Amino acid sequence: MAIDAANDALVYVIDDDEAARHSLEFLLDCAGIRVRAFESADAFLAASPPLAGACIVTDVRMPGRSGIELVEEMKRRGACVPVIVITGHADVPLAIQAMHAGVADFIEKPFDDSMMLAAIRKAIASQAGEAAARAERQAVLGRIASLSGREREVMEGLARGDANKAIAFDLGISARTVEVYRANVMLKMQAKTLSDLVRMVTVAHLP
Repeated sequence: MAIDAANDALVYVIDDDEAARHSLEFLLDCAGIRVRAFESADAFLAASPPLAGACIVTDVRMPGRSGIELVEEMKRRGACVPVIVITGHADVPLAIQAMHAGVADFIEKPFDDSMMLAAIRKAIASQAGEAAARAERQAVLGRIASLSGREREVMEGLARGDANKAIAFDLGISARTVEVYRANVMLKMQAKTLSDLVRMVTVAHLP
């Protein structure tokens, strides 16, 4: 699955070192991963390329914005994209600063090709997983929005593990009516089982 995600993704290589850019482009091309290169963080930001399913590999020291400053700017813009920082001048404070900035990985030059590919595939797989989770939550929230107030109350009771009779008592309705609402909830939420429903409620962060 990680390999499929990587093959569908686009990796942006940002490095002022032309030889380093071409080397990474060649590595990714050979691995069947789409790649686009930029000579600086400023050029990348000016281009505003699509970021869905993307991954950034950037040098840490470049003219203009550094790789870490790029990560911070991406966060300010609300862009959710994994960034792998590479450097030939690694030291502990810089690594700590990069991690605090939220980079996905920190790799020293010269790096092993297999290590770089593994880091990129891991970052892309993580990105794909997060995107899927966000999509699922939005779908669940959309289904919840279709429920009536009473159906939502019954759903919350079911998610707490309450029996139909307990829900009926709490809401002041008959157990038979709860069964009707329960059936409606399962249908509208597209839940096949009660555990499926509970998982959806958990995903939506409902009580």
